[in-house]
Amino acid sequence: MPRSLRVGLLAAALAALAASGCGHKKRARLPAPSVVPRPGYSETGVASWYGHPYHGRPAANGEIYDMEKMTAAHRTLPFDTWLRVVVNLTNEKSVEVRIIDRGPFARGRIIDLSHAAARAIDMIGPGIARVRLEVIRSPGIAAPARFAVQVGAFAQRSNADRLRAQMAARYGAARLVQRADNLWHVLVGAESTEDGAAALAERIREDSSEKTAGFVVRIDSMQ
Repeated sequence: MPRSLRVGLLAAALAALAASGCGHKKRARLPAPSVVPRPGYSETGVASWYGHPYHGRPAANGEIYDMEKMTAAHRTLPFDTWLRVVVNLTNEKSVEVRIIDRGPFARGRIIDLSHAAARAIDMIGPGIARVRLEVIRSPGIAAPARFAVQVGAFAQRSNADRLRAQMAARYGAARLVQRADNLWHVLVGAESTEDGAAALAERIREDSSEKTAGFVVRIDSMQ
């Protein structure tokens, strides 16, 4: 849930969506983690961190987010997955965190760390860093996995509802989720695999002509 998140799909993208055709190009997909990732599964990418104003608000798993605890947000890993986060291109410092939240919803980022975790690896000043994530402990029990595509986030529920209705009419399933950023997030689809959600995201991007729109997100049981 990075601080740069503001609004959902652009109005121009929605107009293009309504007028779009049905042809789709095939593109290569990135490998997806298993439903319950085993220790040793890793990702490399850019990390960011979040503190205020999310401190003291409910995280996606229902517990209250405390920015001084070793926690993090990830879009698809199950809650209670433990990760070792290594700043692998700068200082080789590492920290262990538990996944309790969903995010980041900024292009090119793979994890949002708590303030305490970011401080432990000297990331507060820069704000972002290239890191390597490694699963060190999987949750004992994970809810059955379903995945959706987040296509927008709005301060006004009426705007989110309008997009949700449009997406439901075209793709068959869409829902609203209010997260700790106090925005209404529009989630489309309910796929049984991350690859299936990635294919849906590709279809939405093709239909809307908005090539950077859409994040694959795990649908959690409370949603």
